[in-house]
Amino acid sequence: MGGSDAFHPDLSGTEPVRNRVRHVKAADLDAGTSQTGGMRRFAALSGNSVGSEKLWMGETHVGPGVASANHHHGDSETAIFVLSGHPEFVFHDGVQEVRISTEPGDYVFVPPHLPHREENPDPDEPAVVVIARSTQEAIIVNLDRLYPL
Repeated sequence: MGGSDAFHPDLSGTEPVRNRVRHVKAADLDAGTSQTGGMRRFAALSGNSVGSEKLWMGETHVGPGVASANHHHGDSETAIFVLSGHPEFVFHDGVQEVRISTEPGDYVFVPPHLPHREENPDPDEPAVVVIARSTQEAIIVNLDRLYPL
């Protein structure tokens, strides 16, 4: 037995890096990704870091008492896991501004092109979330205001 087939990639070392499991340590998160005022994004898994073609994953940190600028993520679907703190996610539903309050362990989904912002109302504790996007790089479109689609 040897070689590769539809279920078993060739792991002999002759194939591209895409046929290898990649490990990004917490200390190696990259702050050199697209940013929005009021928050800090750190890329972990991306096209640049691991060669992903359909996925971006990282962390976002929002300091105590801080709100991000309004923004959206283009064609990306965004999945969010609240790691720590109690961030709030704010968007406009076409009639009014909606605020979703979260706590550690919660999940949030943000559809493509939906203007929103993250807020951390806690005066003492930062909020940290883990983010996965359906594109290989973080698409960030910063906006001057929150508006309905």
